[in-house]
Amino acid sequence: MNPAKLDRRLFLGVVMSVGVAGTACAQTPRPRSLAVFKTPTCACCDAWMTHMRAAGFSTAVTILPDLQSVRRRHGLPDGLAACHTAVIDGYVVEGHVPAADVVRMLAERPDAVGLAVPAMPLGSPGMETPQGHKDPYDTLLVLRTGATRVFARHNQPT
Repeated sequence: MNPAKLDRRLFLGVVMSVGVAGTACAQTPRPRSLAVFKTPTCACCDAWMTHMRAAGFSTAVTILPDLQSVRRRHGLPDGLAACHTAVIDGYVVEGHVPAADVVRMLAERPDAVGLAVPAMPLGSPGMETPQGHKDPYDTLLVLRTGATRVFARHNQPT
């Protein structure tokens, strides 16, 4: 075979490989890494992290005696506090927010502090009961002004 043809085929093969690899990299989803802050005695936080891992998130946990400084540093109003705080890609995720809501937020990229499920509603991820009781609750979008609006509704009566 002619060496010039071989060099051209090799060159085209390399170019095609790089092009395909570049396309694959561009389509790879962003990593879903949550930095989770919790107190040492919170078991429901562990159950929420199990829910998030099952949805494809990874978690790095920091245990603190109090989470108020974390919430304030990230602009979350005290009135929205729950039992754990997570941070992902510049957003705060406060409390028992369902994984699907976090996925939606990351896809939509709203101009906001993040999401919050204040308190600890029964039936939210990590707050399941053996009897299957589910309280209705809302996931709130926390705006930069501190105001909120409903991002998603859960366990609503039909």
